[in-house]
Amino acid sequence: MSVARAGRRDIAVLRRAARAEWGPLLRTVRSELVSARLRAIPVTLAAVCLTLVFQFVQNQAWGYHAIQDIGSVQAYEHLWIALLRTPLSLFVPALDLPVWGALAQILVVFGIAETCLGWRKTLLVAYVATLAGTMYARIGIWIGPQSPLGLPDSDKYVIDTGPSAAVVGLAVFVCWRYRAWLTGSLVVLSMVFEVLFIKNNLAGKEHLAAILGVLVVCGLWEAWRPVKPRDAQRVSGWGRRR
Repeated sequence: MSVARAGRRDIAVLRRAARAEWGPLLRTVRSELVSARLRAIPVTLAAVCLTLVFQFVQNQAWGYHAIQDIGSVQAYEHLWIALLRTPLSLFVPALDLPVWGALAQILVVFGIAETCLGWRKTLLVAYVATLAGTMYARIGIWIGPQSPLGLPDSDKYVIDTGPSAAVVGLAVFVCWRYRAWLTGSLVVLSMVFEVLFIKNNLAGKEHLAAILGVLVVCGLWEAWRPVKPRDAQRVSGWGRRR
């Protein structure tokens, strides 16, 4: 009996921890989806459709160069060209990865972010994260491979597209906004682990750059609009669109 009581007590503790970690976030997402249904995520749905269109077109002989011209970013190109292409590069799937992974990332993470932050902030954070990765590629090549923070010169020819940097950045921002500290820490640690042990390349390091860029935004936001301790649990008010 004592073992059963201990088991129930452990389950209760886990439930309280889960509610504290994800409760405000899930309540906001559920409330928006119940009240507005698909109207709550118009940008997310548009992003999914745009990614599908880009995927189809770039796999056609007649469309590959057109997609590269509007959404392909490479570090050797002039900076102004990269800046012009960066917004659309977010929706151009990487050629060496399955498109379904990109679509799932956009649907889930963009969808959660849009219901919690609104479409304007979602696009802003996504762009900041993607731009941070784009700028890091140039800085990393300038630093060189002799530093752990640098990149080999050959990476300047790597086609840098896809939503992964934006997805990571949005995940960190939403976790910060809703005080899901454990989840946010796990996202950051998983990206560090990726660079150290799995993918020590441009894509992996760009994820860290995206996180750093978003953390700067979080810091500025925190300084501009501090949250009083008594308001820390009233996140649902924050989550409403402005």
